[in-house]
Amino acid sequence: MACAGHPADRSPTGAKVWLAGGATDMRKGMNGLALLVQQGLRRDPHAGELFCFRGRRGSLMKVLWH
Repeated sequence: MACAGHPADRSPTGAKVWLAGGATDMRKGMNGLALLVQQGLRRDPHAGELFCFRGRRGSLMKVLWH
């Protein structure tokens, strides 16, 4: 985890944030999540938007941002 105040902790100004509804299989890697973005949302995962996925229990979260 990055330290507070580190540039990796900040989202880009003006970036759209997408929250996936429901639970996501947290075994998926970044390529699998990017495929979900392309097929499910019909968005480009490399366009600078943030895509947030949560695990079944709600204790895990993955954020895809490129």
